[in-house]
Amino acid sequence: MADHIFDSSPPRSRVEIQTGVGRRRRWSNEEKGRIVAESYAAGAIVSEVARRHEMSPQHLFAWRKAARAGRLPLPVDADPMFVPIVTTIPAMGMAARPMTSGSITIEVAGVVVRAELGVDLRWLANVLRAVKAST
Repeated sequence: MADHIFDSSPPRSRVEIQTGVGRRRRWSNEEKGRIVAESYAAGAIVSEVARRHEMSPQHLFAWRKAARAGRLPLPVDADPMFVPIVTTIPAMGMAARPMTSGSITIEVAGVVVRAELGVDLRWLANVLRAVKAST
């Protein structure tokens, strides 16, 4: 085993090449919320929004997940991300049924989910997640 290592070659300088943003940035919750709201705008593409803000799409997807879980507040003036409710009114010749059943019908991507009054909300959430994952 060698006790000393002797290198007779000339000293080498270190070369570092960085592309893109190479620093660690700190984003305020307001900035994060504004960027997430921008990514949810109609016609927005997450990768393009991320590129515009010099960040990776994976980072933006993590922020979107935090916003859905309620851990990241969105700006108040942002458009709501809720699905509009569509109601149907019976034709004039049909007798209107009173809404005593307490049921709701949810239609997502061609799948119809009907929930009766008293349904287990965790079970319904799991069903809706499964429908969302399959589309």
